[in-house]
Amino acid sequence: MIIDTHAHLDVEDFKTDLPEVVRRAHEAGVGKIFLPAIDLKSVDSVLAVCRQFPDTCWPMIGLQPEEVRDDWREVLAAMHRRILLLLRQKAEGKVLPGETVVAIGEVGLDFYWSREYERQQLAAFEEAVKWSVETRLPLMIHCRKAQNELLRVMRAYERELPGGVFHCFTGNRKEAEAFLRFDRFVLGIGGVSTFKSSHLREDLPAAVPLDRIVLETDSPYMAPVPYRGKRNESAFIVEVMRTLAACYAVDEAAIARQTNENVRRVFGVEI
Repeated sequence: MIIDTHAHLDVEDFKTDLPEVVRRAHEAGVGKIFLPAIDLKSVDSVLAVCRQFPDTCWPMIGLQPEEVRDDWREVLAAMHRRILLLLRQKAEGKVLPGETVVAIGEVGLDFYWSREYERQQLAAFEEAVKWSVETRLPLMIHCRKAQNELLRVMRAYERELPGGVFHCFTGNRKEAEAFLRFDRFVLGIGGVSTFKSSHLREDLPAAVPLDRIVLETDSPYMAPVPYRGKRNESAFIVEVMRTLAACYAVDEAAIARQTNENVRRVFGVEI
């Protein structure tokens, strides 16, 4: 059994066949799936899916950087109240099945298309980092065209942060080494690793030990080969596992065991 640490099963793409998607994931050997909120509305949709499949789906709560606008303070205040409420209910033994929050995410910086909200993104990300320190929940980090700025924010809290995932890593060896200087963090590896054009199959074994990797799909986006161009789903994560087994020259069971252990270490969740 393996774990998909990042899948957007709450989006419209899965509205008509979500039970079948979860069933196929189970049949493929996926035991747990972590769902990130990206904005205030999606907190409710993520929790609804996790309540529907409480043995499989686990929620993460955060403000995705592409969703940051001028109202980011109000949005974060509402999210923070929700996180603290859920954590308090868990501590009191009153949390509902499917409502155990496993991470702050997805949060981060994204300057790929525009820097219009750069200042707001930086402030919102730093607030999320503070939440991680406060709650001891790991971070699920989205970073695109913003590595230097993101790591600059994190360095001020490096000793206090409990850990987390640099989600959807597609960088080179140098970039991997910069992220992994944060020794309680791991890289999230998904479908891009299977693309013919990807250098990850060479760069990961050269720079990233297996105890610093977790598996993810980012469903419904970035489906792996041979499903590229189609809707991605958690069952397809086996293609990522097979790719990593081949490039690290180990068997698939070794990838499953080690990535599950990495999830247990970072999130406190295991199969």
